[in-house]
Amino acid sequence: MSSSPSTAPASTPWTYRRLTRTATYGFLGALPLLALYEVLILLVNRGKVYQIHVGAEVWIKRVLLALGGTGMVSVGIVTLFVGIGIFLYERKKHLPFRPAYLGWMIVESTVYAVVIALLISNVVGMLFSIAPLAKGGAVMQEQDFGTMLSLSIGAGIYEELVFRVLLVGGLYWVLHRFFHQTVVAYLVAAVVGALVFSGVHYTGALGDAFTLSSFTFRFLFGLSLNALFLVRGFGVAAWTHALYDIMIVSHFLG
Repeated sequence: MSSSPSTAPASTPWTYRRLTRTATYGFLGALPLLALYEVLILLVNRGKVYQIHVGAEVWIKRVLLALGGTGMVSVGIVTLFVGIGIFLYERKKHLPFRPAYLGWMIVESTVYAVVIALLISNVVGMLFSIAPLAKGGAVMQEQDFGTMLSLSIGAGIYEELVFRVLLVGGLYWVLHRFFHQTVVAYLVAAVVGALVFSGVHYTGALGDAFTLSSFTFRFLFGLSLNALFLVRGFGVAAWTHALYDIMIVSHFLG
């Protein structure tokens, strides 16, 4: 029997954790990363014959190019439409806007970046009795700091869009829709997504040389990001990824 309006329980309050997991806060939290990357990579590539970009960014922009879009204008238009779509999708939730939460998302992501790096490094170190290859690869390590910083930020936004939102999110949606098993859908999507995420780093002319230790490191890193995306949302996963890469190229984590 349904409750009457007078006796219905109060709506669940918008706590920090619940609010920052929404698509709206994920979108707003990731906007600074997108803007910073697009500006920095433009400055880095100015005057260069061979342009440097994050692989996942190239994939997305090739799709936009095939649809008739070009450069930052198309990215801006798509971002605008995505933002409008998210607003329309979540408008009935009446989400409160709390700017301080966006800052706390970055603080939270910083903690995750450090903890994930230390845990995975120790696990891989114990498994292989060696220091694992830091995520980023040889190509990235050969660039100057400005380029590496740009690519670090770009990986945070574009790789999370491709591997977390499209791949893991898409897999979860399909699995949950057909099998109606939330936990199984989470686990399968997370593991498959991590395997693909690790594997693509060894493909193509600029791919890294395959080693089991680096593959395991990237798999565990991808698995951690998948878990963050599924539990904490896109914004936290994107910032965690970007901050981890920044810590690596700046030698903050050794």
